Amino acid sequence: MFNGGSAKSLIDLQRGEVSREVFVNENLYREELERIFARAWLYIGHESQIRRPGDYFVSCMGEESVILTRDPAGQPRAFLNTCRHRGMKVCRYDEGHTVHFICPYHGWSYATDGRLVGVQQYETAYQPPFDRAQWGLIEVAQLATYRGTVWATWDPAAPPFLDYLGEARLALDLALGPWDGGDGETELLGSVQKWLIPSNWKFVAENFAGDGLHVVSHRSVDMVGIGPNQREGRRDDFGSLFLAAAPRWGHGITYSYLPADAERNDYAASMETSRYFKECWEKRRRKLGERAGLQVIVGTIFPNMSMHGQQPRTILVAHPRGVDMTEMWRVYFVDKDAPREVKQFLRHYYIRYSGPAGMTEQDDMENWNYATSASRGTIARRYPYHYKAGLGVGSIHQFIPGLVTGQPVSLSSEQNTRILYRRWAEFMDASSWSELTAARDS
Repeated sequence: MFNGGSAKSLIDLQRGEVSREVFVNENLYREELERIFARAWLYIGHESQIRRPGDYFVSCMGEESVILTRDPAGQPRAFLNTCRHRGMKVCRYDEGHTVHFICPYHGWSYATDGRLVGVQQYETAYQPPFDRAQWGLIEVAQLATYRGTVWATWDPAAPPFLDYLGEARLALDLALGPWDGGDGETELLGSVQKWLIPSNWKFVAENFAGDGLHVVSHRSVDMVGIGPNQREGRRDDFGSLFLAAAPRWGHGITYSYLPADAERNDYAASMETSRYFKECWEKRRRKLGERAGLQVIVGTIFPNMSMHGQQPRTILVAHPRGVDMTEMWRVYFVDKDAPREVKQFLRHYYIRYSGPAGMTEQDDMENWNYATSASRGTIARRYPYHYKAGLGVGSIHQFIPGLVTGQPVSLSSEQNTRILYRRWAEFMDASSWSELTAARDS
């Protein structure tokens, strides 16, 4: 552990202070890979990326490369992307379709259910023959699907995924469900965007968990008016804002709420898109009543899956690549049954908003990059970060689960980031899920 001490010594929740060592210490980073990314539930992909048996998508869990695929029986599976013979990656392409994963080093081959099916000169070189059933691809301990998303953990003792979501389950329901509030599906819009930033991964996680004050960074973008209504601003009206944290799990969500009787005129820049969303809003009001106007703006599922729940509708995963390096992966969502013109309009809007070329994302990256570099120094590391806003303000809401802070404090409160770092410290100090569960329930 950190200099033989406890990670909780770096997180002072009562005072609202977090040590900079959390973001720049190399030893802590190596511990994170072992204690967080080897035990937590991690987002690894979407079912629409593996529609048919034999389809695959190469994802990540921490620094580990994993293959998400669909086996011959149609079940999603996830395997460590390394040959059991000499460790070569058995899949070197981002996505595609195959019958077997064949190692290019010595030719060992694996079925999409992970079985070792081919070994050169197996009958003659191995006397007695070794048991191939014991040398298949290394599979994740648990895998779960929810609303089309796919999640995995290396720890067989981790709680079931729905338990792990806790109060944040509603956020995934809202962010990943269709706009009309019905039982339809969403789908990915295009492929994954990937890029590197010289930043610690936790800056990204906390930014989406509930950092409302950083909107000052986007002032120039707001003035340009890249939003879908051909006016100043980036997005449509959110209404009232609420921060909600899952205190025992570390997740943080920002919700918005508009009264069900509110009239909406979204996406005026596209007549077809505006008409589609008006129809969705009417269906949503009839189906959900007073809860129709509840939506997710942004959120983070601990540790590193973040989302935009309104527009742009997207998932961002901050994959750790070093104490000061993060690989960002973004995917975008649309209603599967939306008209083609609507999908195309949203595609253009998403690209100019988020991703490596998106105007707001560039603002964020600049903040995270400089915050990381400016915290490395000997003197800088002596002084903690300030997380005092909204201490002791959270309460219970009538239909938003978790610890909730509403307006006018919601924009400035840092309750969600404090809870994220409390859960970070619990993971770092616990040696097993039984200890994590005890910490969660205390």
